[in-house]
Amino acid sequence: MSETRKLRRVITNLRHGGHALSQDVYKADPHANAIETLTTVEAVIDDAQPADLTLISTPFGYLFDDLEDHYPGAHLPVEPAAAVAAGLKALGSAMVEQDLGDADTNSTVPPVYTYWGQFVDHDLTANTDREDDIGITAATLEPLPPERVRRDLRNLRDPALNLDSLYGNGPAASGGDGEVPYDGDRFVIGKLSEINAGPVPGADLPRKPDRKALVGDARNDENLIVAQLHLAFLKFHNAVVDQIGEGDFERARGLVRRHYQWLCVHDFLKTIADPAVVDGLLDGTITPLYEPRDGKAYMPLEFSVAAFRFGHSMVRGAYDWNRNFGAPGTFEQVATFEQLFLFTGGGGLAGLPTLPDNWPCEYERLTDFEAEVPGFPARAARKIDTLLSPPLADLANDGNGDLPPRIARLLKRLAVRNLIRGYRLAIPTGQSVAGALGIPPLTSAELLGRDQRVSDALIDGGFVKETPLWFYVLREAEVGGGNRLGAVGSRIVCETIIGQLRADPDSYLNEEGGVWSPADGVRLDLNGEQVEIDSIVRFLQFAGVHRLV
Repeated sequence: MSETRKLRRVITNLRHGGHALSQDVYKADPHANAIETLTTVEAVIDDAQPADLTLISTPFGYLFDDLEDHYPGAHLPVEPAAAVAAGLKALGSAMVEQDLGDADTNSTVPPVYTYWGQFVDHDLTANTDREDDIGITAATLEPLPPERVRRDLRNLRDPALNLDSLYGNGPAASGGDGEVPYDGDRFVIGKLSEINAGPVPGADLPRKPDRKALVGDARNDENLIVAQLHLAFLKFHNAVVDQIGEGDFERARGLVRRHYQWLCVHDFLKTIADPAVVDGLLDGTITPLYEPRDGKAYMPLEFSVAAFRFGHSMVRGAYDWNRNFGAPGTFEQVATFEQLFLFTGGGGLAGLPTLPDNWPCEYERLTDFEAEVPGFPARAARKIDTLLSPPLADLANDGNGDLPPRIARLLKRLAVRNLIRGYRLAIPTGQSVAGALGIPPLTSAELLGRDQRVSDALIDGGFVKETPLWFYVLREAEVGGGNRLGAVGSRIVCETIIGQLRADPDSYLNEEGGVWSPADGVRLDLNGEQVEIDSIVRFLQFAGVHRLV
């Protein structure tokens, strides 16, 4: 017999860059008061039985229908596929920062935006492709027709900024195996492990005895920055409950979602993309491309596989993290990329049950440019460009165990992963997308840039006139100075996020009575003055994880 029920969206067995299978997704008790989209299911699906992905997922698609219809004319060549794949691997291998002398790699964007973007990505997408099916580790890396990609690739997240990665199944499911834990309407906050080595005020995510974080998406415990940002969201929710009072969880969650959505548009997008594109899409002076398909919101592949991966180029190899691992520091050292992966559940927390008390984030160092100290990394994200930080060319194998050497080499180089993935999933070229948007394409001189290794790889691979979209978006930003996305990148990213908010009847853009603004939300007590939460810094201050300034 059929029944209507809400399906669980707590993803516990997925790492950033990985791809969930149906059996990795827990299914909810059909009688639980969960929070996800109603779905009709013919029978109760228990955890031992893989669910039909069409019932527990949402679609991917292509933003540019006309380019999809002209496949492969608007894409990288289908043949000879082996040569194209070899060229992409060479290009990705070249996209690593070398000794650039006095070249400035620091942007004007604080590092917190890099990881706010990663949090958003995990809230919007979780791929479901099997690596030996339509993924990037197949023995023959041939491009797949768009219709097959749309058929076989599914998304385990709703394409909406609804914070399902934060709330899981809500308080009613608290206490269940793997569920997000609540104490009444509030989230449970994890404790630090005391090691008496310069403690820093802060907390940890709630954890199981095996160190795994009890969060709505395991990827948010992959590196310490996004883990601490997830913690900030937990604390922001709790602070909202403190302000409005216990007993109205739905209202508290609604306020958190609206603040988050508004900040994604008016702070995050206006910082990393062209503000004029944001305003144009909001006021109607730019005709939007994004529209739901068959009445359903979808995730554009040009966004998830290419344009929104711009954040990879903003990642630093080390950060000014806190008073112990930063400037001025007790130990006079920085927090390295490797350490930020070590001090998480996925990294084993150096054998401790929870985060040690000398490792919480001091957010002022990720948001404030004013207190830089010589010898320590600038309090800035790297510029958006085509040279990634060296640690991204030597990643761990994402917990996949003993892999064949060919696959291990592929997975450890992030730029190679991204380029091969775009090829496999039929992402159109940068020039094709620019043409579809009516934007003059980059010239050959602009594409070749300053790095000889990258230029040679572009030429040798035949990618100067037909450029992978991810690379094109990065180069476009680099040509513009590297502090924000260029014309093509801004349109794809803003179209997707604003389009999905418009398609969500519960988003802040569709508030009954008019568009919601921070004036309708909670207020921060700043030295006796009640101020609106109108920036990411104010969000962190309200959560109690950033000093009041």
